[in-house]
Amino acid sequence: MRRGQAWTLLLVALGAMFFQQTFAALGRNLISVIAPAILQDLALDPAWLGVYVGIGAAGSLLFQLGCGSFIIRHGALRISQMALLMLAVGLVVATAGSLAFFAISALIGAGGAAVSTPASSHLLGRYSPPRYAPLVFSIKQTAVPAGLLLAGLLGPLLTGWWGWRGALLTSAAACLVLAVLLQPLRAEFDADRVPSRSFRLSDFQTTLAVVMRDRPLFKLALACFVFNGMQTVFMSYFVVYLTALGHELAVAGMVFSVATLIAVPGRILWGWAGSVLTSPRVVMGVLALGMAASFLFAGLSGPGWSLVALGLVGVGLSATALSWNGVLLAEAARLAPKGMMGAATGGVLSFGQLGALLMPLVFAAALGLSGGYVLGYLICAVPSLACGLMLLRGGLRERPQA
Repeated sequence: MRRGQAWTLLLVALGAMFFQQTFAALGRNLISVIAPAILQDLALDPAWLGVYVGIGAAGSLLFQLGCGSFIIRHGALRISQMALLMLAVGLVVATAGSLAFFAISALIGAGGAAVSTPASSHLLGRYSPPRYAPLVFSIKQTAVPAGLLLAGLLGPLLTGWWGWRGALLTSAAACLVLAVLLQPLRAEFDADRVPSRSFRLSDFQTTLAVVMRDRPLFKLALACFVFNGMQTVFMSYFVVYLTALGHELAVAGMVFSVATLIAVPGRILWGWAGSVLTSPRVVMGVLALGMAASFLFAGLSGPGWSLVALGLVGVGLSATALSWNGVLLAEAARLAPKGMMGAATGGVLSFGQLGALLMPLVFAAALGLSGGYVLGYLICAVPSLACGLMLLRGGLRERPQA
């Protein structure tokens, strides 16, 4: 393959996966962003949001552990399309409005969002130059804050126009349209698929074994546990927290959207640093310490803080808890055994889903016991501090990948 053609395919793949991840982030997090309107309409306690997120994380765990064979059999692009379809179905199911249907919605939608990342990582891993993989993956992962930006801006707006059900249905339609638009790219990007590969129950064990037997991958999985848990708590509760302090939903959504903007240059910056300046492990260690500090400030904040000050707390959370993904995913792809990038990424991310399952539940329990948000934020800062120290221990001696 000629150099120019290779770069063209990389750019097309990057663009396609960027939009796929944008709508995956939108579909996965829209309910959390407009949760104040849903909770008020259905007269539900805010602690139920943590249960919803936890159910979704449990579903994500199963899907990520089992998606490796499906990616190999059907191709990364086809799985990306299926992920968008699942997200759309999940949003539609939620409009039924009962707790049971919200639980089903969480399982389906979170499953779609869960397989979207291993699929996109598998695809980009084929076309990315190894040296610049952290940067390429980080650019792709800027789609997540882009999706959160759309959710924060359009979610409250659409809710004001058509109600929260109308907002969910509009987003579901957008996911379906993108799935159709990706179809012309399948011939090229799914050329590596193996139709004879079948799913086996042992694939769950194989995916875990890929991570558990490799010490660097296992440490990466532990970091993903903490990072994804912190990210999920921030995305699930920050808007609800601002409304609990007395701010309107539209204002809270705007602050959340502005804060998430910092994750776009942040992810690119951290990806560049992990590619050129230092090792990915050091970058992740610094980010972990930044998360701990940001959650500490969130715990210290309160009604007496101005909206600008609360926005700066959100910026700190966004620059750390929303900005690690590209560096970690590129490192997972680099450490993966040959031909198993999707499985290795899914295995690492499955630990992340455990974090996304447990940490919001811990946060919800702290909220229920204390009646406030301070204790939950402070509890979440502890594992992040420990993770940062683990990653930096010996990591400062590492150099960027040649």
